Amino acid sequence: MTEPILPRLRPEIAALAPYRQGKQAGPDAFKLSSNENPFEPLPSVLEALQGTTPINRYPDATATRLRERLAARHGVAVDEVHVASGSVAILYQLVQAAASAGDEVVYAWRSFEAYPGLVLVAGATGVEVPLIESDDLAQTGRHDLGAMADAITDRTRAVIVCTPNNPTGPIVTSAEFAAFVERVPSDVLIILDEAYAEFVTDDRAVDGLGERVFDAHPNVVVLRTFSKAYGLAGLRVGYAIGHAKVLDAARSTGIPLSVTSAAEIAAIASLDAEAELLERVNVLVGRRASLVDGLRAQGWAVPESQSNFVWLPTGDRTDEVAQVFRDADIIVRPFSGDGIRISVGEHESVEKVLQVTRSVVAPLQSQGRESR
Repeated sequence: MTEPILPRLRPEIAALAPYRQGKQAGPDAFKLSSNENPFEPLPSVLEALQGTTPINRYPDATATRLRERLAARHGVAVDEVHVASGSVAILYQLVQAAASAGDEVVYAWRSFEAYPGLVLVAGATGVEVPLIESDDLAQTGRHDLGAMADAITDRTRAVIVCTPNNPTGPIVTSAEFAAFVERVPSDVLIILDEAYAEFVTDDRAVDGLGERVFDAHPNVVVLRTFSKAYGLAGLRVGYAIGHAKVLDAARSTGIPLSVTSAAEIAAIASLDAEAELLERVNVLVGRRASLVDGLRAQGWAVPESQSNFVWLPTGDRTDEVAQVFRDADIIVRPFSGDGIRISVGEHESVEKVLQVTRSVVAPLQSQGRESR
């Protein structure tokens, strides 16, 4: 059969693998691959959605009510808040607004897997700066901000800092970020991606909103999301706070009407119930600690996670270990050749994860000794 003649596509886009969502789980499996909140939405959030969502009408294009609520909460002007269908959508918009062919975007690697693709789609070149690797578990898997600052050139248009870092889990400290911002030229956009900020318990961590870094540095934009701690991943709503003109550029590149009325209503209701939601966050933080302690007791070199997931450095055996998890009805997120990210999920999942890791850690340690 003759192959059809297809329209000409950008070769770099044709070669780009589509975004791969975390594998879906069967009815009896634990889905720990997408960093989702395992708790159902609060009853008050579900009640707010009942009968108040006019699905036959277009939503407010700028999610005004939610922006007003967030502006009041963080003490900024409404135009200094931008809402979109998840913080990743804002990432795309900001990179599109800042960079194009011949430009560069600097980010740590390994970090959020969407970064390379969104840079390529903009026509720009990604500059990947390796994470710190160390025998010290308090340092490994962290951003090397000094090296990232060194990587900035006249072609750099944006730098992305992910804290806590996805998929490894460590934070960037407030002191580190302050020193980094001073080294970045003021005409280079700094995107502080804080999708997991609510799970942070380390007082040293940078808090882009609490510290209002965008006041003194208008080239800094802070990203947050309702997908993780607030449990609204299925409704897709995230936000950015920064200088109005920078956010206007992001708004100009976005797809209109992408935030649904349901998402806006649920986000506002979640803010109303924030104290109750953060109690659930504390439960997940406790499960995270149990998981990290259990893994380290088995001999795993788990980085210092401040997110709602942990990182297993399984290296060349990543795919093999991921299959062991699948065979045990646990869906995790493997990154071939590097490691496995495991979301903190249901209470029952913690011990089941530790049973699997206990069964595979000895062969991995043995292989490591033999390779030395």
